[in-house]
Amino acid sequence: MRKRTVILSTAIVFGFVAVVLRLSDLMLLNHERLSERAKLQHLKQEDVQVRRGVIFDRKGRELAVNLELESLYCNPDEIATPEKSATNLSSVIGKEPGAILAKFSSKGRFVWIERKLEPEVADRIKGLKIKGLGFMPDAKRFYPKGTLASHILGFVGIDNQALEGVELKYDRHLMNPGGKIFVARDASGKTLSSGLDIESRGNNIVMTIDEVLQYMVEKELDKAMLRWRASAATAIMMDPFTGEILALANRPAYDPNNPSRYRDFERRNRAITDLYEPGSTFKIIVGTSAIEEKVVSLNTKFDCSKGGIEVGGRVIHDAHKHGVLTFKEVIQKSSNVGSVMIGMKLGKENVYRYAKRFGFGEKTGIDLRGEVSGWIRPPEKWSGMSIGSISIGQEVAVTPLQVLRAYSAIANGGILVTPHLVSEIRSPDGQLLASFRPKDGKRAVSRKTADIFREILKTVTEDGGTAKSASVDGNYVAGKTGTSQIIDPDTKRYSKEKYVSSFVGFVPADNPKVAIIVVIYEPKGQIYGGVVAAPVFREVARQALSYLNVPREDSGGENILVVDRR
Repeated sequence: MRKRTVILSTAIVFGFVAVVLRLSDLMLLNHERLSERAKLQHLKQEDVQVRRGVIFDRKGRELAVNLELESLYCNPDEIATPEKSATNLSSVIGKEPGAILAKFSSKGRFVWIERKLEPEVADRIKGLKIKGLGFMPDAKRFYPKGTLASHILGFVGIDNQALEGVELKYDRHLMNPGGKIFVARDASGKTLSSGLDIESRGNNIVMTIDEVLQYMVEKELDKAMLRWRASAATAIMMDPFTGEILALANRPAYDPNNPSRYRDFERRNRAITDLYEPGSTFKIIVGTSAIEEKVVSLNTKFDCSKGGIEVGGRVIHDAHKHGVLTFKEVIQKSSNVGSVMIGMKLGKENVYRYAKRFGFGEKTGIDLRGEVSGWIRPPEKWSGMSIGSISIGQEVAVTPLQVLRAYSAIANGGILVTPHLVSEIRSPDGQLLASFRPKDGKRAVSRKTADIFREILKTVTEDGGTAKSASVDGNYVAGKTGTSQIIDPDTKRYSKEKYVSSFVGFVPADNPKVAIIVVIYEPKGQIYGGVVAAPVFREVARQALSYLNVPREDSGGENILVVDRR
């Protein structure tokens, strides 16, 4: 018995020693390595879901938000009756049974069936009670105003990835990174509740545009498209002192809620991507540089009575014959002959230099992707006729925004501003993270020259000018018409049928609140900017001044506006 007791006691002691040694090994020597292995088995790393931030207009109106929807997935191994289930499901989601059956036959434990279902559709699917189907919360980007400001806002893809517009330019702010989080899982690998909110929201964007002004611009563009049966149109409204874009619209337009239904032609933001020859709106270059360089005075006379002038073997004509015109009248009546004479007095180096000073041939710097710079060739590459062509807005390529920016420099006293669309970035709880204020712009011309040219531009909308139809009752308007031919891609020559009609200006002329450009592509029936584009400017300006409570400059009446939002 004693021998048996000794053996048993010894075995027990050795057993305890072995356990202690093993525990020491597990808890002291290999603790970190084993803890990591356990964590991999018991914890699952998941991405924190990020909801895109909201985009607001300058008054806090929502332009882009998120809808909380559900997406449908399946575990193919759990689908008991694939054929019957596919048939039943197809009638609800509108897909062919064969396409659904192919997903039921996929390998793996997770297969998407349909993303971002409408609530009523999701409820009908749940009513089918098909084992193996599951739902996952899935945010859908939604643009409550439909086509309004679509070319500014842009759109996102099925996984909320930014594809165009402000959505793309400010994507890193709107999709503030959510990071990763570990959640517990059971023995079968199913995720247990972490007790934590694993959703994150991106920052919000406050834009410079005003929804009401945007609506006014789009409404008038739609009328012009219908009236002139045009192929396309663009209009931009900007604060000429700050560069804030108050409205920007293109036609054709598209619905960012369903961008795939539209062609690239309709989704293109032609305000910054489409180049055209500006025609007479480019006479701002010879006009201001002649004043700045003291080549002319307001009363310098030009004999335009022949109605044409030969430059480098080409004859440039006026649309209507004029007699002897003063410098001021050359701009007022938009005489090509007089403008060419001014350009020849200046010389090609001066014309080119001032074109660059006004920002032509370079990007404006607007906070959108896809902007093009346009072009104007350096003087050493000009032909014998270039001085004549460029003086009247040919042999140069510009965007509507570049032209508006140049005229804004006249409105604000000679400074070239940087256009922008976003004013603030705020956290989800409303805290200000960043604000964008106008930068000190470079000077294009002196204040004196800008003031003189402003007075000349005011005569364009008065009796004797080319744009009487741009005048606004109660306020002075300064601006310029443009009518240019489009190059025929087949003949490589100017088309005799296709034109670009434009008007650009600012109002009130002596204390500008808004600068506006209207560009109508390929109008039918009329071609002149003073007939086609100027009336659009007038209606937009009239409504905008009333909405902004800008007082009339004459003594009679008040600005009264009723906005038709139907």
